[in-house]
Amino acid sequence: MSRKIKPLADDYVTLYESENPQEVYGYSPGICILPSGRLVTTIDIGGPGLVDKDWGPDIKRSKINFNGKVYTSDNQGAKWKHRGDFPFMHARPFASGNSVYILGHDDDLAIMKSDDHGETWSKISYLTKNELWHQAPCNIHYANGCIYLVMERRVTQDIRGWYVGELTPVLMRAKIGGNLLKRESWTFSDELSFRDIIPNTETNPDIDWVGIPFFDSPYPNGSNADGIESRNAAPIGWLESNVIQFVDPEHRWTDPSGKTFHLWARANTGGTGYACIAKVVEQGNEAGTGEMKIMLEKVPSGKTILYTPCPGGQMKFHVLYDEETKLYWLLSTQAIDSMIRVDKMPANRYNLPNNERRRLQLHFSKNMIDWCFAGLVTTGPADHASRNYASMIINGEDLQILSRSGDENSKSAHDGNLVTFHTISNFRELVY
Repeated sequence: MSRKIKPLADDYVTLYESENPQEVYGYSPGICILPSGRLVTTIDIGGPGLVDKDWGPDIKRSKINFNGKVYTSDNQGAKWKHRGDFPFMHARPFASGNSVYILGHDDDLAIMKSDDHGETWSKISYLTKNELWHQAPCNIHYANGCIYLVMERRVTQDIRGWYVGELTPVLMRAKIGGNLLKRESWTFSDELSFRDIIPNTETNPDIDWVGIPFFDSPYPNGSNADGIESRNAAPIGWLESNVIQFVDPEHRWTDPSGKTFHLWARANTGGTGYACIAKVVEQGNEAGTGEMKIMLEKVPSGKTILYTPCPGGQMKFHVLYDEETKLYWLLSTQAIDSMIRVDKMPANRYNLPNNERRRLQLHFSKNMIDWCFAGLVTTGPADHASRNYASMIINGEDLQILSRSGDENSKSAHDGNLVTFHTISNFRELVY
């Protein structure tokens, strides 16, 4: 006798719905909660049908098919008010002191600020010049009187196509309450490009026993998975990192000085179930000071660890640490059919077999390695109607989630026509 699992938060409030779902799509939701309880959210709007705005003479556009939107809610997400647009993408909102910021990129890093709780916004400031940046809206970490977050820079330009093998995560740090519109307010870690980590990455990576890469994916073009021309397997890499700090004194990677931060990144392997990890160590005499050095972590045998099992690590995921439960909560995409032969995939199924986007799942862990399944969060009504690339916040007893979504009118699993807001009430009761 089968028993159907009831999703934790299938009901939703629609934050955004495309009026032209075949040509304009909703992407990259980010969310934060202010001390007042107000919610601030950001999304991308993109696609061939997008009509760009006149942003004025100070704005140099490199990606004219993406715009951002910002919304606020004062009633727990039941209703939303559109507060403005901005000319960059992959944005995320976060609070600092009495201000709220939105950080993203249009190749260069772009940031703007509100001093009235998100109702009006400053002019855009650029933190870099003539560089190529990336990073979907992952988590924000507060420690040592500072804000920590990850953006990622493309350090070379050899890959033709999806270039995650040429990215380096960059941990960024700024003092809470400082003027974060200024480049000098930020400290950037040094860099470690994925292509420099693994011997022979550019020809045939020296990894065996774990099945990475799943498909042949040489630099710079990748390959056609199973020989199917429309299904490209890009060179392996990492992207979309979350910031993790271990505080449990019994955890072997806890740094009592508070100077060490771990980065948990989406792993592009062609398969499922792995994340990439690295660590960043501050070099100052006190936590929150000094240069930041990035490196790979070691296990007790002395071996280097780059890949670690992670439910849904093949897709953008979001991690939050909950002080009350002393647990890390993982919101990620559930894969159920990644072993299908490529030539047996339906024509309307997006990309490679590991690129399913229909189901959001929730896990918890005391150590970021051993995960307990908390529940299925929500499922789209069809394979091309996604629930993916979600962000979340803890709001009192609830977990509130913003998802890149779609319904039956969606163009594809990647190009959805909705951004949806979901609430898991009393989420801590899921712990067992």
